Amino acid sequence: MTQRDDIVANAKYLRNVRPIDPEEVCEYVEGHPHPAIVRQTLREEALSLELVERPDGTFAPVPEDPVTTTVDTVEALPNVYDEVIRDMLVERFGLDWAEGESGETLRTTIRRLKDDYYRRRDVEYDAVASLGYAIYHLPDFYAAIQYVLDDLVAKRLLPRNLRVLDIGAGVGGPALGLHDFLPEETLVDYHAVEPSAATEVLDQVLECTAPSFHTRVTETTAEAFEPEGEYDLVLFGNVLNELDDPEAVVRKYLPHLAEDGSVLALAPADKNTSIGLRQVERAVTDEATVYSPTVRLWPGHEPSDRGWSFDVRPDLATPESQRRLDEATPESDEAHESGEFVNVDVQFSYSILRTDGARILDVTPSADRYAKMAAMDDHVSNRIDLLAVKLSHNLAQQDANPLFKIGDGSQAADHYAVAVKQTSLNHDLHDAAYGDLLAFESVLALWNDDEEAFNLVVDEETVVERIPKPV
Repeated sequence: MTQRDDIVANAKYLRNVRPIDPEEVCEYVEGHPHPAIVRQTLREEALSLELVERPDGTFAPVPEDPVTTTVDTVEALPNVYDEVIRDMLVERFGLDWAEGESGETLRTTIRRLKDDYYRRRDVEYDAVASLGYAIYHLPDFYAAIQYVLDDLVAKRLLPRNLRVLDIGAGVGGPALGLHDFLPEETLVDYHAVEPSAATEVLDQVLECTAPSFHTRVTETTAEAFEPEGEYDLVLFGNVLNELDDPEAVVRKYLPHLAEDGSVLALAPADKNTSIGLRQVERAVTDEATVYSPTVRLWPGHEPSDRGWSFDVRPDLATPESQRRLDEATPESDEAHESGEFVNVDVQFSYSILRTDGARILDVTPSADRYAKMAAMDDHVSNRIDLLAVKLSHNLAQQDANPLFKIGDGSQAADHYAVAVKQTSLNHDLHDAAYGDLLAFESVLALWNDDEEAFNLVVDEETVVERIPKPV
């Protein structure tokens, strides 16, 4: 028996008795290896032994109960991650990286990335582009994924022993957000797939993760990578819009979900990428169920509206790297407006797909009680009762009547709830969160020719009730 085998054998015995202390194990192993050697061996074997390293330096079996922690507000990208980016900038450009030629190169790069996304051009990530992307986008995707993970926690569907495949991991925003969202005693087998120079940034930021967050990075494309085994979570973070055939790629990975696993796709909130995400979601519903947020309430129906839907959360604090780059813009740059290189908005579209039929809103409306959006033409000018999911925050211009996108998964055109008179009986429309289920009583259905959409008018006769998510 080798020394490693002896350490593993002792760990297998002790894991069922008490926390494993490397200083204790070394006494039982022939040759009495240094506790540091035992600790490193246990870290390397943690996935097979299903052990998590605790803050006191001992190891214990990963808890069997699922993740229950949630996030209320993500206030900022932790400075430790932004510091990694700044260190890389200093290493490449020097201490004054935000000034002079290097600062101009970074600002030009970020402007080009933003324009390429807006015009739907292919984006190439070399080392400089990856750093520019990290400055501008690492914070918002770090925050966004944490809000989305709350949807899985709502029904206790995020295990503590977590196998993750991150397709198009980029510079690591979703990975870091996942890491910081999870409780300490969670064992993560995290495998990133990324073909570009973004792996230079990704490798550096992943070094900040805890010992029980075990990381691997494979430099290849989503199309070329061959999955190994099953995963509890397959992530697509701002990548589907960059693929030639995103539907085919999602279909490729669906069979590699664990029985109770999830595909989690994130996209920016802008019109093209958000609608593109929803198109992929709709294309694969023959193989997967939409868990959230655009739940199909009516069996046998699929939506065919535009599908532009996104969540909005509180702004983040400005990271130091963004502040320095923006403030260093010379006055001679006439195109610059203050804050151009500060991106603290947290606005995102997302989709969670599952193959076990689970939905965050396990509700089926009664056709005897509620109207169906697929048949809304039949209800124009009538007051109706309706079950719908809130799919936006207030979209109205200042001083206009509050306007919220809603859907029930059967709609062929956009539907908006328009609040013309707020009362104590309908304020849930305003107070409900994105993705919440709402019951409307006596809402007036109208057709809006200008917008080619249905308006559901909420006035003093209307009752709106938020229905809590079942657990």
